[in-house]
Amino acid sequence: MASAADEAWESFIGDIRPRLKELVDVEPLLDHVHFIGQEERELIRQKAKAEGNRPAADLLIDAVIRRPHPVGWFRAFVDALVSSGFDYAADIIQAELPEPEVEAENEQCVRLIQILSPSLVQMKTDEVSVHCLAEGLITKEDSEIIKAETTSRGPRSGARELLRGIVRGRPGWFPKFLHVLRETEHQSLYELTGGSPDCDKEGLFAGASPENEQLPESPEPSQSDGTVPEAAARGPESNDIHLRDYQMDVARPALEGKNIIICLPTGSGKTRVAVYITKEHLDGRRAEGQSGKVVVLVNKIPLVEQHFSAEFQPFLKPTYKVERVSGDCQLKISFTEILKKNDVVICTAQILENHLERSNTGEDEGVKLSDLSLIIIDECHHTQKGEVYNHIMMRYLKQKHKNEKMKKEQKEPVPIPQILGLTASPGVGGANNMKKAVEHILRICANLDASKIMTSSLGDCKKSPNKMTLSVEDRMEDPFGDVIKKIMNAIHAHANLSTNCDLGSQRYEQWIVVTEREAAAKEDHKVRVCAEYLRRYSEALNLSNIIRMCDALEMLNEYYEKEIHTKMNPDDVQAIQITDTERFLFNLFKENKEELQTLAGNPKYENDSLSKLRGKILHEFSSREEARGIIFTKTRFSAIALSNWIQGNPKFADIGVKAAYVIGGGDQSVVKPMTSAEQRDVLKNFHNGDVNVLIATTVAEEGLDIAACNFVIRYGLVTNEISMIQAEGRGRAEDSTYTLVDVKNSGVAEKEWVNEHRKKMMNKAIEKIRALNQADYEKQIVEFQFQAITEKRVIMAKKKQKKMTSESPSDVKFTCRGCSQHVCNGDDIQVIESMHRVNVTEEFRELYIERENPSPQERPLDLETKGLMACKKCGKGWGVMMVYHGIECPCLNVQNFLVTLNGKAIPNCTKWSKLAVRFSAFDYAEQARQMASSSDEDDTN
Repeated sequence: MASAADEAWESFIGDIRPRLKELVDVEPLLDHVHFIGQEERELIRQKAKAEGNRPAADLLIDAVIRRPHPVGWFRAFVDALVSSGFDYAADIIQAELPEPEVEAENEQCVRLIQILSPSLVQMKTDEVSVHCLAEGLITKEDSEIIKAETTSRGPRSGARELLRGIVRGRPGWFPKFLHVLRETEHQSLYELTGGSPDCDKEGLFAGASPENEQLPESPEPSQSDGTVPEAAARGPESNDIHLRDYQMDVARPALEGKNIIICLPTGSGKTRVAVYITKEHLDGRRAEGQSGKVVVLVNKIPLVEQHFSAEFQPFLKPTYKVERVSGDCQLKISFTEILKKNDVVICTAQILENHLERSNTGEDEGVKLSDLSLIIIDECHHTQKGEVYNHIMMRYLKQKHKNEKMKKEQKEPVPIPQILGLTASPGVGGANNMKKAVEHILRICANLDASKIMTSSLGDCKKSPNKMTLSVEDRMEDPFGDVIKKIMNAIHAHANLSTNCDLGSQRYEQWIVVTEREAAAKEDHKVRVCAEYLRRYSEALNLSNIIRMCDALEMLNEYYEKEIHTKMNPDDVQAIQITDTERFLFNLFKENKEELQTLAGNPKYENDSLSKLRGKILHEFSSREEARGIIFTKTRFSAIALSNWIQGNPKFADIGVKAAYVIGGGDQSVVKPMTSAEQRDVLKNFHNGDVNVLIATTVAEEGLDIAACNFVIRYGLVTNEISMIQAEGRGRAEDSTYTLVDVKNSGVAEKEWVNEHRKKMMNKAIEKIRALNQADYEKQIVEFQFQAITEKRVIMAKKKQKKMTSESPSDVKFTCRGCSQHVCNGDDIQVIESMHRVNVTEEFRELYIERENPSPQERPLDLETKGLMACKKCGKGWGVMMVYHGIECPCLNVQNFLVTLNGKAIPNCTKWSKLAVRFSAFDYAEQARQMASSSDEDDTN
């Protein structure tokens, strides 16, 4: 029977097993672990050669803690670690741990080396190895292994072995390694890695303000004694921020350090108030001798640049350092480092959430809430279930309630930041009575831990636009639509489909989506393909009620050309399969195309909505000295089509109409998305007058700073009361108008009436909340917070349970959605950066062809999109070709495959997150080794 001490050591080694696997190298350690039998040590060596160090380390640890134990086994294991040169592992196993901040910083340094390894392996391995041995960064045995690896596989492979040895050392190795890089004249690598031998002397989040770091941009640097010049503390006089009375009223509680929500209409200067509060916050902390750290969170990438360029940078620089970070940011340093070096960082919320999670899991460099002193949340009405804002605030609320418990226990609480929320409309969340509307807004207040929701009557500062609705009449004749319906009925007959839904209706679209999914699951190729084509014809039918018939026909034509293109092999090596059903569908469109073209060219059959829109635009430009307006529409395609329609109409050109469109940047549509740069260019042209009519999807409703307009038109588009309020707010000029143009079968007039009712209910609900006694308000807020935290715990418990029961990758099978051929198993899938699923096996490479990408997306510097890949047999698109740090990686889009788990089809598997499977992480070193080996073979041939 094991002693109590043995049981304690067993348990402790089990707890630190993941860290031990990172810190030891099995091969040299086995030579010193004499209490394990020779036969078992040989098995572990074979495991290391076959599967790598980590699996072998697992086996070794199992052998160490297996009972019965020989006398003195634990001390012998510690001695073996020391003898093998794994001093840090020996420290940890004896519970001789460094201070938490030192340990955290060491992990950051390890992660940095891992990230930079593709560049660091270019070092002069032999020379650096000699210096590292002299500095005590590696052992003599390490040096011999590195030398052998360099001789047999080349200097890069030796460099990887060297880096693995260095990062296993005790904390403090990083500055020594930097010194070695500098001594061996690796200046570029030295600078890339940080270039500061004092890295271990400062905390990661040392203040970025002048107390700790001189600002090169500032005309008045910090004094030598560390104090801040009085002028710098006040800020430049030319950049003083002047608020209106109503703005100062809503800002006052935040200036006192309280958490609040500021609810002001679009165009009333919420962001300017936030800049003022930021400056006062930083000034106040500086006066108290503390550094401030402000993060401004937005929910759309274009808002990052807008807030940076138009508001925070102009008013805060040079007194404070301001930077922006977003998904398309090209900065080469990490978010953590950017946060360290700046006072104010503007970023998309997901970036902060990612780094908070990394800090929580310890997997990567991260950020803690305690590193921040103020968080500003733009469009804060999104702080609800499932939204990224809410994930961040749940972390905050948990820490807040932990702090209250710590105070009762007379422990030091963890610092948490002040919270400032900004919104034009919290909405009512679909409430149909006042009680539920009040509850909805109180929940948002609770999620943001707001002590108050601040709003104001703007008086003469804000005028509401004149509102009107333009009704439309049905066409007397619709021969264009009749031909499309004839084609759809022919497809129904071919696929043996029947429905009682009206063609083109919302019910019909829902039916056809379900039909397509069911057919895919059954591998019924005929029905699945027909359903895909029916969706396009249904969309064209609806588009012909919104835009010109010729535009609807163009959409169909583009779709057919694209589908025919998928059947063309760029290499002409092997013919791509065309089924009888596909041939039928191609011919059906070809047979009816000429008739559709003829009808589309006859203005007699155009829809009445376009006529009403034409008349409204002409009226606005003929009745005003300088007209400037926005037209909101539902889809990207309709936005582009309306822009082309206006640009091609000479009547519009005669009265000075200059149109352009702005659409979203996501890749969820068949229409090519806009890049952030393209969006900025269009908005810039709208600001300076080169464009005076902007046709936009809902991307322009929230947040984007669009120049003052004197007319807003919602063209067949109504969503909820928040969107309506946002759109109304775009009409900022005097005598502005807000017009709703009806579209056949849209029901927008009725929906707008409902939104007006909800808007009034929302305003009354806010008044009710503001009238509450503060004690009653706070009581309800605390109740909602505990409810939210409890719900979050339940969700996390379910997720944890799901992970525990997650299936093996080998149980997952992928088949082509186009032709049902087997593509790969889950064992073949690897994950890059916890996001991109790739298959780099040789077998997979034989199954696809590569094509040019007509709409490449902006990606981070280390992820370059090369092109598209498609099934070699049927031409169905499978995903994109990515280049990750020089390695070509086919990246799979799961919605292009039929997925089965344990032989059972997973319906509607459109996201990887729907698969309860943990795929293996991408092994960059192994792929690089295989590439190098292949390259060496090519050189010898």
